[in-house]
Amino acid sequence: MDEQGTLTPKEDLRRIIASAQRLGIEMDEEEALQWLTAIASTQDYNDIVVDVNSGIFGHKVSMLDFSDAELAHFRAIGKLVEFEDQPGIVETALALSGSAAQSKIQTYPGDADYFERVNIKANTREEACSILGNIMRAKALDKFKGEDYQLIEAKLGSYPFEVIRDGYNIPAGSPIAWKAEEIKAGKLNAKTPDGKTVEILWENAAQNPGWCKLDWVVADLVRKSLVNASNMLDVTWEAPDGSITPLDGYLDPYFQEVYLEAESIPLFTKLAKHVSGDALDDYVSQLEGEVKKYVSKNPTNYGKAAKRMYNIFRLTGRYEEAAFLRELFDEPTTMLYQVWSLIRTIDDCFGPGGAIDLDTLLAQADELIVSVTRVLEGEEEVEIVRLLLRLRDLLSKEETSTELSPQASAARAEVINVVNNFFYEKLSGVPTIKTYMEEMAEV
Repeated sequence: MDEQGTLTPKEDLRRIIASAQRLGIEMDEEEALQWLTAIASTQDYNDIVVDVNSGIFGHKVSMLDFSDAELAHFRAIGKLVEFEDQPGIVETALALSGSAAQSKIQTYPGDADYFERVNIKANTREEACSILGNIMRAKALDKFKGEDYQLIEAKLGSYPFEVIRDGYNIPAGSPIAWKAEEIKAGKLNAKTPDGKTVEILWENAAQNPGWCKLDWVVADLVRKSLVNASNMLDVTWEAPDGSITPLDGYLDPYFQEVYLEAESIPLFTKLAKHVSGDALDDYVSQLEGEVKKYVSKNPTNYGKAAKRMYNIFRLTGRYEEAAFLRELFDEPTTMLYQVWSLIRTIDDCFGPGGAIDLDTLLAQADELIVSVTRVLEGEEEVEIVRLLLRLRDLLSKEETSTELSPQASAARAEVINVVNNFFYEKLSGVPTIKTYMEEMAEV
């Protein structure tokens, strides 16, 4: 302890390590101290680091968690999801985000998540929105379907009024999720609560773009594996006077992004100047809102809560708790989080006209079954394997008109239940994290 009787960082870490040992989680004290020393040196949260060897760059805290071992793989998928620059009109900067940007600690990432800054130079906001709609639709049509990829959906615009789609009531103002065929048609149909059919045009939705995102299923034909690849866009309009305006009203911060090409530095630097001075506080508040949702609402999702808490703790100086979570993400049971995601991915690309070949789907189903048997035992293993075998049986029959979703949903529910219980037990075993979750649930 120091002179004031408070625990020193090293003593704090040893307390966390003791909790980890009680929970059956191995923590390397020397390795954890090295990470603590590195992250504690990050006093300026505007620090951007460039790796001259690989050409990647990002916020110093983000770069501490990224491994370039799979960089070629991520760059290859990036070629599919990225938008091309158009000199004098569109300039872009593509980054990895989410668990893919934390590959040193998240051994079993759920998806290949990308984040792209898209700056559009135009005379008016209306013109910038039209350009955005055009380039998003052109991208979707150009990368609609191939030997190893398949477009699933895009998000563009918000519903101007309440609608009913696929049996669900969707409130006014909710993001519009466009199915692949609707993007191709440039329009979608929905119903109002009173049963009236309404048509929404892509070009009209683009004028109030809101949350912009595209999702694909991508197959690695060599490894016979699947991944859900998404690209979330942060779109800005640059007016003739040089002013920068985010088209969704908010310029995203850069605390969890690893940019893939050094050539993007000029655009990143230009846009970073316009990020709010309160960006860090806003980002943490947003993450805390998500933690509250995942620990208090039914159903809970302590796995997703843990991922957000890690980012909160590493950015707010709670480094010892963050060090514990770094080790937790490497536990074999957390691999089921990846299984949960891949079941959805198989479901997304199964059906009439699917681009992903059957052998790849079957190989991925086989790998899921093997993965579950590696980390589970007893009744949990039996039930999940039973559901996965049923899922595989449907795939093997090549009955692409069969609806797979009920089988996939049942398997995913069982898997996430196991993951949820695992994270809850481990998170609650550390007193400071348990207290934090309780405080979040009460807010």
